[in-house]
Amino acid sequence: MPTLLSSAATSENHPESVAVASGPGPLGRLGVWSVTHRRHVFVSWLLLIVAMAFFAPGVEKALSGAGWQADGSASVQARALAQRYFAGQASSAIEVVVHAKDSVTSPDARAVLAKVERTLAADPRVASVIAPRPGLSISADGKTAIVLAGAGADTNTMVRAADALQAPLAALSTKNVSVTATGSSVLWSDFNTANRTAMMRSEMFSWPVTLAILVLAFGSLVAAGLPLLLTMAGLLSAAGMLDLLTKITPISIWAMNFALMFALALGIDYALFIVVRFRGAHFGRNRDVAHSVGETMDSAGKAVLFSGLTVLISLSSVMVVPSPAFKSMAGGIMLAVLFVLGASLTLLPATLGALGDRVDALALPWAHAGEHRSARFAKWGEMLWRRPLLWGGAALVILVAVALPVVGLRTAMPSIKVVPANAPARVGYLEVQAAFGPGAPGQLQVLLPTRDVAAASATLKRDPGVAAVAPAQVSALKPSLALINLVPTVDPSSPKLAIILARVRAELPAGALVGGAAAENLDLQHALSTKTPLVIGMVLLLGFILLVFALRALLVALLGVVTSLLATAGAFGVARLIFQNGWGHALLNFTPQGFLDAWGPVFFFAMIFAISMDYTVFLLSSAKEHYERSGDPKDAMVNGVAHSGRVIFSAAAVMVAVFFTFSLSGPLPPKEMGVILGVAVLLDAFLVRLVLLPVLLRLTGRAAWWLPGWLNRVLPKVNFAHD
Repeated sequence: MPTLLSSAATSENHPESVAVASGPGPLGRLGVWSVTHRRHVFVSWLLLIVAMAFFAPGVEKALSGAGWQADGSASVQARALAQRYFAGQASSAIEVVVHAKDSVTSPDARAVLAKVERTLAADPRVASVIAPRPGLSISADGKTAIVLAGAGADTNTMVRAADALQAPLAALSTKNVSVTATGSSVLWSDFNTANRTAMMRSEMFSWPVTLAILVLAFGSLVAAGLPLLLTMAGLLSAAGMLDLLTKITPISIWAMNFALMFALALGIDYALFIVVRFRGAHFGRNRDVAHSVGETMDSAGKAVLFSGLTVLISLSSVMVVPSPAFKSMAGGIMLAVLFVLGASLTLLPATLGALGDRVDALALPWAHAGEHRSARFAKWGEMLWRRPLLWGGAALVILVAVALPVVGLRTAMPSIKVVPANAPARVGYLEVQAAFGPGAPGQLQVLLPTRDVAAASATLKRDPGVAAVAPAQVSALKPSLALINLVPTVDPSSPKLAIILARVRAELPAGALVGGAAAENLDLQHALSTKTPLVIGMVLLLGFILLVFALRALLVALLGVVTSLLATAGAFGVARLIFQNGWGHALLNFTPQGFLDAWGPVFFFAMIFAISMDYTVFLLSSAKEHYERSGDPKDAMVNGVAHSGRVIFSAAAVMVAVFFTFSLSGPLPPKEMGVILGVAVLLDAFLVRLVLLPVLLRLTGRAAWWLPGWLNRVLPKVNFAHD
């Protein structure tokens, strides 16, 4: 059967026109040097790890808990003014809800209120303590009162203050009076605590599962331990470096969570590819250790390098989102990737050089099955070559069917449901709603010139979306500035709040700023929706350019990038059914919000693309290596699958298992992360990279590897084949 588009091929694609490397290239020489100088490599890495491990234990306390904001937005400006000129009455202030069975004016309740005020005043991070006021912060039934602890520090410090104050405040509760802290700072405190606990639980479960899968994949306990060694080296180094970087700039605690996950995922991917290739060269082709390492790093090491660069480029695109949390999360992952990549290119070759034949110590019976080229995956490649339309069509139908629900996907900023039902922030939130109305937990703040107070107050009172307007406060430090607090009629998570906020902003006099925690969420959501197309475009474009650079082929690079969108769409289609429509929510133990968290599409897209490029580079670099040797599209496709299929299958199995463990415990965002990334890897590895992409190589034939003459002269020569 003739291949499609084969007429586009030129003589430039023929193997005679491609120089097959006859000696080790730069990465091969680095690998050989790491083997011959392994003591230097081991000592250098040991010193680095010990130094970073000294700082690593303190990283969780040093990392920040806030940063979820759109820098430069009206709400952030309003928060800064409220904190500076109104005794810390900003969105980051801590609200303490005191609820009495009878009345907050009872002797017991008054004693508790006094203790609450003293506890808050004793904390240096609290700028002021505002006692409950009738008609404003005492409920109509007289049973609930709110004590406000003004923010005397930045948002990250106020989250730490919430960490420290929650237990002492809760301890003030009596038989008849309950004390509960709530507010934005407490919410992030509770969320980070629940998230940290969930991540640790998932990690404890995922490590033995990972080791079991690796043992099955390698057939050797020693070989299976190498990916974990690589992961630990990268993780400890990254954790210590993150702690050091917090001395310079705030870094979100999520940076550590994602760095840990990516260090594990990429460490396994890279070690699998390199170790399998080394075993194939050393045992399968009877090469000596140094020669085997050099050959491995010239082929698999080169693919790992390009894969790592693709990951770094993908994540760097997230930096365009004007949010400290997003930037620090992306930065934390990039840092972990850099350390894992460095260990893959130096520490792992040195370790292989030291182990030699002992890399297969404690082997199982199937340890040497395949030796780099899998007979099973070779048969699979042959089957795909014979029936490309059948298998490719089936894969495409499944991917499209799974992706269709993405059309109705809705996003919004996380609601109070992201923390457990017994979390103080959620308990206090519900108490405030019950006592003061559905919109009370999401009060909006208007900062405006004092001269505009009368007109603004009248406008706000007429607005149908405003339930209550508090009397204006004039700043003692800046009399020309006033603050008006208002209560919306709807819950802070309601889509209607965005409409109310937009209308209020449009109706207020020029120069007025509207803020509050709910406004900050909506401003960040707007920034995310605005930047998401830009981030996606940058990721795809930069990924395509890097693949063209690495593979020296236009069409195959385009296919590698475009097909990744199918798995991504499928993952978000499943996410819509689970997290928006509530399918299986009882099994996963969460309460549906009716939407997907707004930060998911932009951040998860970059992560999914980064992971999928691992498999893309592994598959296509193997195919390119065989095409450079033979110039035969069939040889390239079948042997590309035969040489990389086992690695892709094993690495994907590990990552799916790891990601799905995160979906079984903890608050909602880690569940979203686990499900979306797990489904994405499942679809990308098993349907896109092991079915659809090989089929596309079959159908496009030589055209897949075509490169225009002018581009051939411009691009550097990157070869994967060698003698």
